Amino acid sequence: MTAQLLTSQPVCVAPTGDRCGEGAVWHASHSAVYWTDINRFLIHRFTLADHCVRTWFFDEPVTALALTDRDDVLAVVLGSSVILWEPVSDLRHKPIYRLEGWPAVRLNDGRADPRGSLWVGSMRNNVNPDGSTGEAGGKDGILYRLDPDASLTTHRRDVGISNTLGWSPDRRRFYFGDTLANTIWAYDYDRATGTIENESVFFAGFERGLPDGSTVDADGYLWNCRYYGGCIVRVAPDGKIDRVIELPVTNITTCTFGGVDLKALFVTTASADAAPSDRLAGGLYAIQCEVKGQAENRFRIFGA
Repeated sequence: MTAQLLTSQPVCVAPTGDRCGEGAVWHASHSAVYWTDINRFLIHRFTLADHCVRTWFFDEPVTALALTDRDDVLAVVLGSSVILWEPVSDLRHKPIYRLEGWPAVRLNDGRADPRGSLWVGSMRNNVNPDGSTGEAGGKDGILYRLDPDASLTTHRRDVGISNTLGWSPDRRRFYFGDTLANTIWAYDYDRATGTIENESVFFAGFERGLPDGSTVDADGYLWNCRYYGGCIVRVAPDGKIDRVIELPVTNITTCTFGGVDLKALFVTTASADAAPSDRLAGGLYAIQCEVKGQAENRFRIFGA
């Protein structure tokens, strides 16, 4: 495989102008990618068949999404809580988890793990009630694991901005990052218990922006989106840079593999902090890749 064949040029498939696009997740049964705009309290859906976008409005920041073991239900990570949501009817269930300390802190990134638990990380709340941007900073963030039996486990404290949640194809390694620390860590992951241990620095100090969301491909390489960096960096399992994929906007937030063959990389971006010349900042981009992604993990709904 040559570097020239790894990726196509990025194409903006949905110029939604998101203030902070995030939380991209591929839903194979819907043949669609869902994602959020944190600051405008929105969920978008881009359907592959007709390239149409549908949008739902919420009453607070929507920060991340995850599939569940029911195709008609998504887990929605809000600033204050986690709810279950049915897109077809727009039915929004009562929270299955509420974050202690809201609204001083809020939830940020979230992903389901291979055993059906939902991992969510928090941060100091930088979204004002009207959606305008407030001040981030400090080390108020915590990494949590929400299990299908409704139990909650705290795995890490003193986080600036929780970002990057991913698992290796062999399910033995877990990745987690702190944007403000410009660091992504690797952990040993126990699929039987969901615990992590043996923290080590995996990727740190890269000069192109700061680490935001990530996905892990079928070969075990981590694709990390760089906020302020205008790129995605593909990192090998040994922590070395494999290559850098340039994008035409500055603030790259998260990505997920989708499409029929899981070779389309869908990338969210942010118009916040962008220059006026970033005309399509905040849009959803697609990149055709020669490598394949992994199927999305699913959160096992309580009692299911």
